[in-house]
Amino acid sequence: MPTFIILSKLTPESMKEPSEIKNLAKVVSGKIKEECPGIKWKESYATLGEFDIVDIVEAKDIAEVEKAAMILRGYGKEITETMSAVPWDEFVSSMAAHKK
Repeated sequence: MPTFIILSKLTPESMKEPSEIKNLAKVVSGKIKEECPGIKWKESYATLGEFDIVDIVEAKDIAEVEKAAMILRGYGKEITETMSAVPWDEFVSSMAAHKK
């Protein structure tokens, strides 16, 4: 199944107090599970830097990943950036196959 990375930046509208993050995460993840059943959440990380959260997901259908990002934006009040990811060994193998 294809892998995608969703980078999220929390906005001031996403919560008034840092302690609200647990409830916010519960609401948003529940909505994504309900509306995007084809997504398998692999990992989530809190990060320092430009983005606050890195989520790694798998999905057969990119439309479901797009929908999940919209839920993060709408319900989570987050700014998101989504990208596809290919395991390094698969990438190198595919490049070797294209060698002339």
